[in-house]
Amino acid sequence: MLYLVATPIGNLEDITQRAARVLAEVDLIACEDTRQTRKLLEHLGIRKPLVSYHEHNEQARAAELAGRLREGANVALVSDAGTPLVSDPGYRLVRRAIEEGITVVPVPGPCAVVAALAASGLPTDQFHFCGYLPPKQGRRRRLLESLRQEQATLIFYETPHRILGALEDIEAVLGPRDVVVAREITKVHEEFLRGTASELRRILAGRVAIKGEITLLVGKAVTVPD
Repeated sequence: MLYLVATPIGNLEDITQRAARVLAEVDLIACEDTRQTRKLLEHLGIRKPLVSYHEHNEQARAAELAGRLREGANVALVSDAGTPLVSDPGYRLVRRAIEEGITVVPVPGPCAVVAALAASGLPTDQFHFCGYLPPKQGRRRRLLESLRQEQATLIFYETPHRILGALEDIEAVLGPRDVVVAREITKVHEEFLRGTASELRRILAGRVAIKGEITLLVGKAVTVPD
């Protein structure tokens, strides 16, 4: 079987009992960064063979792991943090396993998208997760323009060094909507900043440095009655 195991996004106490059991029972763990996963396994007192599986070796490694699965091995796929395949590698392996009749088992748990949405104060009835915003301003603004009429809360991942540019473009393209910057979710310095894009940009621009993992949420398009 191929297990897709969600791991903590910060606080190691968020590992589920089921996830810990599966990691202890499988024959092999495929992970983005063996150093990160080894820290988690040491915390859990688990020793297992690890193999790297990331965007640069995904195609070749998917074939290798599919071979191990065909031979009868149970394999767990984990990302550095959160739920595998959510803006992380794994799609090729899952597709290959399905095509070859191998059972794929999700082991759910932490996910920054859902955690940020739940605590954001923005509407949760519909949401559109868009992954990372494009790094270049032109492509970023075109993407935002395509989402301008979306009747759902928009969710993006963003990096600390691009967050100010992202907020500037959100204000320029989408206008003064409710925006939330969720930073370092479940970690010691967890923070939720709420306001318009321009307000949050001023707050963050006034800091000496912007650090940590960021989930960026934007409220729905405002509909004008006919």
